[in-house]
Amino acid sequence: MTVRVGFLGCGFIAAFHAAMLRSGGADATVVAVYDPDAEAAAAFAARWGSTAVESEEALFEQVDAVYVCTWTSEHPRLVQAACERGLAVFCEKPLGVDLAAARSVAEAVAESSVVAQSGLVLRDSPAFAMARRLIEDPASGRPMAVVFRDDQYLPVQGIYGSTWRSDPARAGRGALLEHSIHDVDLLEQLVGPVRSVRALVADHHGLGPIEDTVSAVLEHRSGATSTLTSVWHDVLSRPSQRRVEVFCTGAWVAVEGDVFGPVRWSRQEESPVVPGLEGSFENHELLDALAEGGWQGRNPDVAFVEAVTEGRPARPSIADALRAHVVVDALYRSAEAEGARVVVPEP
Repeated sequence: MTVRVGFLGCGFIAAFHAAMLRSGGADATVVAVYDPDAEAAAAFAARWGSTAVESEEALFEQVDAVYVCTWTSEHPRLVQAACERGLAVFCEKPLGVDLAAARSVAEAVAESSVVAQSGLVLRDSPAFAMARRLIEDPASGRPMAVVFRDDQYLPVQGIYGSTWRSDPARAGRGALLEHSIHDVDLLEQLVGPVRSVRALVADHHGLGPIEDTVSAVLEHRSGATSTLTSVWHDVLSRPSQRRVEVFCTGAWVAVEGDVFGPVRWSRQEESPVVPGLEGSFENHELLDALAEGGWQGRNPDVAFVEAVTEGRPARPSIADALRAHVVVDALYRSAEAEGARVVVPEP
């Protein structure tokens, strides 16, 4: 069947998902969109061949699946409304402004059993898939340390234009919750669950609880230690960028691009998993190398539509996103205690 999709919220991230659906050839059609900003909704509808409706309820009546792409504080309410109507739901990250709100989203999904997916799209990044393959290669030895730097310009401006991100009532917090929840999730994907954290946050833009700088140390149950630096600045010429270096006992792995690399490595021993003592993959070479190893890339938006069509669980799940919230909450509690160590519950 062709899945009828509706978008709640018509900003930058909604356009990203609409483009992913179209470019991936998903068996879906965007039939309705709603945004409190009627002009934004009309422009979005015109761009994607849809209809701007006058209310959330009007949208719910026309769709099989809902994308929740509003400001963060609205996520729990809208996910709950979709679940009550038995509609599949794709909820952008973060799930809510704090851990309690995120738990309410997870509870609503669990109680309704609807197909639900979270917006942790970097789990499908080819660059991080290759990094994980290199890290897990026995020839690399044990993971020891990760150095993770994430920066982008403050997203109230530029291509994002998300002015709501300066409002604590709608955003909750800043760089850590709104952006680096991806990073926390990726760190657990790369070197295992987090055991404890220490963190400091700062506000250089005068936005109160909307922090723009995060410095954190995470201890993993694997024995590895990660450092995370996340910054929101005002250098509009600099796009959102991540650089991740992983040091294992017998290897060094670096990711210098979120999606298509390059991914660089050097190591002490030759390996059949990824041949060579050193090298670099990016773009098509990266995809070819992953395919040779059996990796099957996927478009997360197409995968969501397929899960809806087949009536099976989607991934990353809402529970996956809730786990990232648990770690983020521990980081905030550490910052409130001036960097004291906070133990993170086991997954």
